[in-house]
Amino acid sequence: MTVSEIAGKVGGRIVVDKPGAEANYAYASDLLSDVMGHCGDESVLVTIQNHLNTIAVCTLAGIEAIVICHDRPVPDDMAEAAAREEVAIITTPLSQYAASVALSSLPPSAK
Repeated sequence: MTVSEIAGKVGGRIVVDKPGAEANYAYASDLLSDVMGHCGDESVLVTIQNHLNTIAVCTLAGIEAIVICHDRPVPDDMAEAAAREEVAIITTPLSQYAASVALSSLPPSAK
């Protein structure tokens, strides 16, 4: 699923794009150590974590895109790091549950 398709499914806005990115799996968590331990490559992460450490975790785990729920704002340092590390960021007004349901056509990510 492309970044544009993900944004469409969750009724979201692309804050940082990654042209050509494809997410083949989805994972929902707010505990970044859980994400590092269980989320695999080519995934979209559904979370409320809107800070710089989220990008570092995505880089380590091979995550293609982040969906940040409840329209939480994306700080400038997070957006800059995402652009540099090539991780797409999408914001959505949906809750984590609703965003996960909207992306349910993607299989769950697992290592």
